[in-house]
Parts: sequence; structure tokens; C-alpha cells
Amino acid sequence: MKKLHHLVWGALCATVLFLLGCASDSSGSKQASKPGGGSPPPAAPGGGISELIRIGDALTVTFADLPPPGWSDFKDRVKDDGTIGLPLGVRVEAAGKTIGQVQQTIEASYVPRYLKRLTVSVKNEERFFFVGGEVRTPGRIIYASGLTVLQAIDSAGGFTEFAKRTKVSLRRVNGQQFVIDCDKALQEHTIDMPVFPGDSINVPKRRW
Repeated sequence: MKKLHHLVWGALCATVLFLLGCASDSSGSKQASKPGGGSPPPAAPGGGISELIRIGDALTVTFADLPPPGWSDFKDRVKDDGTIGLPLGVRVEAAGKTIGQVQQTIEASYVPRYLKRLTVSVKNEERFFFVGGEVRTPGRIIYASGLTVLQAIDSAGGFTEFAKRTKVSLRRVNGQQFVIDCDKALQEHTIDMPVFPGDSINVPKRRW
């Protein structure tokens, strides 16, 4: 009888161990097969995806924790190489990063090399682009991510009847200039160029 009792008890223990092993393997296989193992994109407050800083953005950097005189607010525009210039000749990469990433980079550039402690806040000023010439409502327009030249012209009320649509000029803040044939861009979206903060678009007048 005792022998039978030991056999039953041993069988129950083996079954429990087997089931626990299966559960562990199943959990591990689910974790291994989960797609997108890399870091998730940075989240902005409220759950949205943070918008990345672009070339041409105007940034205001505020230094706290008793910085040297004249450091309270420092303004610079993101250069063509993606950097901004800061006091003591420090340059940091800004384009393609979130506000939080740039703040961390700036702090690491000064502490502990120049200062014992420093708190940095970065603000991306409201961004604009400009549309002039033969559009219905020329002027400065608030920038939104993902704009193209055709969309920018629509934001300015569209072309006037005098517009020369085949010679629309786009000028970047770094001085680069491009000419876009908007009639072709309507058919071939690949030639409809992106618009960035600070860009200027001009629609020339058609010659009669």
C-alpha cells in the first residue's frame, strides 16, 4: 500500500512540473516572437508621438540653477548642419531630436566640464513659413509638419489667375533655392517638395 502511495505521489509531482515547464516555454516563446523589439518612438505629453526638431527651427534655451550672468535665455536657429550654438562655443546636435533629447545633450555638454549642476529647458518657438506673389492670401503662415509646396500654396488661398505655376520658387533659410513646376507636381507627387519652417515660397506673375 505504501509503495502504491509513493508511486501516485511521484506521478502527481511529475505532472505538475511538466505543466509548469510548458507554461514557462509558452510565455518565453511569446516574448521572443513579439515584433518591434527596439525602443518605441518618444512619446509626447498626452500620449502622442513627439515632434522632431527640424533645420530652421528657432529654439529658446533657458538655463537654470544659477548659470553665469547672461545665460538665462539663449536663442538660436537650427543651422543647416543640424546644430545650434550655445555659450562658451558649445555646439549640440538638435535636428532630428526631440525637445527632451536636446535638453539632455545640452546638460551633458556643460556638466561637469563647465558647471557642477545645470537645469536646461528648450522651447521650440512657433514656426512659420512664407508665401508671396500670385496667391490669394500672401503672408506668413503657421507651419504644420509634412507640408509640401502645393499644400502650402493651398494654405495661402491657392493661385491667382495671373500665377505662373511652372516657375514657383522655394527658398530655404540656408539660402538654397529651388524651382518647382506645380503643374507637373500635380501629376508627379515626387517632385512636390517638402516645406520646412522659415521657408519662403514665391509665385511669379505670368507674362501675357
